[in-house]
Amino acid sequence: MGKRHITQRRGRGNPRYRSPSHRYKGSVKYPRIDYKGRISGQVIEFDHDPGRTAPVAKVLLEDFTTVQLIAPETVTVGQTIEFGSGASVSNGNVLPLKNISPGTGVFNLEVKPGDGGKIVRSSGSFALIVSHDKSTGLTQVKLPSKKTKFINSDSLATVGRVGGGGRKDKPMLHAGQMYYRKKAKGKLWPVVCGRAMNAVDHKHGGGRHPHVGRPTTVSRNAPPGRKVGHIAAKRTGKKKRG
Repeated sequence: MGKRHITQRRGRGNPRYRSPSHRYKGSVKYPRIDYKGRISGQVIEFDHDPGRTAPVAKVLLEDFTTVQLIAPETVTVGQTIEFGSGASVSNGNVLPLKNISPGTGVFNLEVKPGDGGKIVRSSGSFALIVSHDKSTGLTQVKLPSKKTKFINSDSLATVGRVGGGGRKDKPMLHAGQMYYRKKAKGKLWPVVCGRAMNAVDHKHGGGRHPHVGRPTTVSRNAPPGRKVGHIAAKRTGKKKRG
């Protein structure tokens, strides 16, 4: 089978496909502190990160260190956020899953304790705590995809819902808005099929009528990037009678 030629060009690392990571605000992880007690911090600023859909909150901890967190919904500047097992189960606080009652919405869950948060991080998303199994030390969580996942009960999570949930409410009224939205994250847009392209852009392009591939025969021993059109065909062209 032939390879996807757009993916081949993307893999070369040209500036057209390269992600503008120099404009990103950095990683967003839970701070490395002792979560057996309770530590509080104050939200001092909200920031927009082009690399993610959710807003980022800067939190000043008790030891005067600043950390970046996924901003919860309804949290404001100056509000206090609690970290640890002794924190209350309220919006924006960070607790282990075993201390959160079933039916509570959470986000930015750790898949393994200490990884800083890996799943349920996009704007407006949240997961639900289904149940706790003390014998195995696992917590059943219902993800936004409606699937359930068992996660270590010592993993951290933030209570509430990710901010920026109304991001998709405003429609893209013209193509220029979508163009700049995709360009901000290094996404290829618009995406069309190879048949609609010019011959210089794709192996399937340049046709005067809709057809897939070219009527030339390609060897079965050709490299994957060359295997387009009719591969090891016995014959090509319109079959003539008589």
